[in-house]
Amino acid sequence: MFLDLLSPQRIVCLTEETTEWLYLLGQESRIVGISGYTVRPKRARAEKPRVSAFLSAKIDKILDLKPDCVLGFSDLQADIAAALIRQGIQVTVFNQRSVVEIFAMMYQVAAMVGQAELGLSLIADMKQGLNNIQAEVAALVAAGARRPRVYFEEWDVPHISAIRWVSELVGIAGGDDCFPELAVESLGKNRIIADGASIVARNPDIIIGSWCGKKFRPEMVAARSGWEDVNAVKNGQLFEIKSPDILQPGPAALTDGVAQLHRICLQWIQAQAPQPC
Repeated sequence: MFLDLLSPQRIVCLTEETTEWLYLLGQESRIVGISGYTVRPKRARAEKPRVSAFLSAKIDKILDLKPDCVLGFSDLQADIAAALIRQGIQVTVFNQRSVVEIFAMMYQVAAMVGQAELGLSLIADMKQGLNNIQAEVAALVAAGARRPRVYFEEWDVPHISAIRWVSELVGIAGGDDCFPELAVESLGKNRIIADGASIVARNPDIIIGSWCGKKFRPEMVAARSGWEDVNAVKNGQLFEIKSPDILQPGPAALTDGVAQLHRICLQWIQAQAPQPC
């Protein structure tokens, strides 16, 4: 009972990753409102009222839910956070951009709801999964395999390359991000590649699109002027990973997202391996 006084009982999640994490922790009963973009877990949409998009929120509806905590993500939700804070609502906005920061966010949320021990256990399982993937890739490289160059496109017009956690997961999965110098930029506007010729020049072996909820169109990528000689285009190595699986900085990216990245990279690596006589 005393613990109930110390931890939030009515939580609004303005983004999907904290919703998914609270469900994994068995604490979904605390959630009273979610983002309209939430698809993980599927049942959340049926069980919880949707009170926000990503850049906007129904402030009055959130206030009606009488939350004792609102969880948000990134500077992009600063205006929503400010509006709620002015109404006397407790708001916690995380700004995780790397794999380590995602794990840190997950631990902090678990601790907030009195589930630190379970949170650490689930985090350890996810870390082990990443370690297993890295070990498999390392063994292949030690045997002479080459890692593919990967261009991850977060948006098509203008071209926006991978955010930091995605770039790191590409590396864990077995590929090398074509634009690692841009991955450290937290803002999408700073990861814009204005000249498509610079992408062509880096000649990715694999192109992966995750266009922030918009359907990836590989045929449109292949038809871009001057891209016909890019290895990924010539060899049909254009793939989509759905945004909820990779662009939400939470459990999905560390499990389903990286698994899909690894499957794509592994298929490419195995296809390059010398065939026995």
